Amino acid sequence: MTAERPHALLHFTESSRRIAEHARYIAGGVNSNFRFGMASGPLVFERGDGAHLIDADGNRLIDYYCGMGATLLGHTPASVIAAVKDEVERGILFAGQVPIECEAAQLICERVPSAERLRFTSSGSEAVHAAIRLARAATGRRIVIKFEGHYHGWLDSILWSTAPGLNAAGPDNSPIPVAGSKGQDLATAEGLAVLGWNDLAALEARLAQGDVAAVLMEPVMCNQGAIAPLPGYLEGALAACRKHGAVLIFDEVVTGFRLSSGGAQKLYSVTPDLTILAKAIASGFPVAAVAGRADLLDQLADGVLHGGTFNAQPVAMAALVATQRALTPELYERSFARGQRLQDGIRTIMGQAGIRAQVVGAPLIFHVSFGLDAPARNYRDIARADKAAYVRFAFAMLKRGVRILERGAWFVSSEHDDGVIDATLDAVMGAAGEV
Repeated sequence: MTAERPHALLHFTESSRRIAEHARYIAGGVNSNFRFGMASGPLVFERGDGAHLIDADGNRLIDYYCGMGATLLGHTPASVIAAVKDEVERGILFAGQVPIECEAAQLICERVPSAERLRFTSSGSEAVHAAIRLARAATGRRIVIKFEGHYHGWLDSILWSTAPGLNAAGPDNSPIPVAGSKGQDLATAEGLAVLGWNDLAALEARLAQGDVAAVLMEPVMCNQGAIAPLPGYLEGALAACRKHGAVLIFDEVVTGFRLSSGGAQKLYSVTPDLTILAKAIASGFPVAAVAGRADLLDQLADGVLHGGTFNAQPVAMAALVATQRALTPELYERSFARGQRLQDGIRTIMGQAGIRAQVVGAPLIFHVSFGLDAPARNYRDIARADKAAYVRFAFAMLKRGVRILERGAWFVSSEHDDGVIDATLDAVMGAAGEV
């Protein structure tokens, strides 16, 4: 590994000017609070190209946001774009069924172990809402167990303890639900039980109370730390749900299609009752799904309501079909090797720089944190990382032409080739000096 190649640091003045203009009409200048972004402020992008984004200042940035995980095939996948162009010529929205939605459903059901049936939605938040409704209908119970640090969308009923301050979160062995937003309906906490991740004994004890409809989890805790389940944890959770009559729901919005072609459940050989899919399912088009056991999904034809004007929108379905066809074993093998090389390189550079860094996760979704002596096992661990140091590092990377999330997650696409990985590691070497 060579020293950082010298280059001029980037500026983002035109993006700042445009965001101020946008804010005259768009609240905060952005259409999702998660886009407020870097220390530079939100950025405005003109176009994408493979693993790169070109911003309003003309900067060509290596992108590890990947549309928050959605663009697994890069920003301009030719086969997906061609399929979308072909489908849009047929019409946009019919308020009825089209052949391609069944083709799309079949592809997902063939890939994802739990998917005997599915329903499409337009966002992961909606799919989570549908899954919870299905579980409550099937069990006649109300309580949903969720875990600290797991994110399942922005709706009031589930936006609890996603990133709570430790001073408000209660004891380690008895977490207090912490609301995620002003204006949130606080009464929705009555339908939840919040537990710590990777504590099987605590999960079994809460399930034993007999009032739990569902256990909802990210099978790998990707929204906070890319924390893997401890050996036996997923298997134990499934067994406990079976014993106590609860529905196990895997939120694979992030892990689906990044950990394997069939998600975390295929990688870990643990099949939940219901699965939430979104993000990489359709290369950035607004598609999500709730999939799972036929008897649970078939409730949607027998009294459980699910709707949505844009569900299974034909152009988005075409994007899904083209995306799934592109996700070949060869693509995964090649992309996994590059993602692993990137992780290994970051780990080596941080060690050489004397920075306490944890680099953990899968090749196509991993996490870097500073200030921890060992990999995190749960939210309480990752919450003690040095976030301020990582924000400095992220901004130093951005100035060197590499866009990474301030929260530590790195999303890798099939377009992050060896040249892109080399350029990224060069930037890491320089940015490490600014931590």
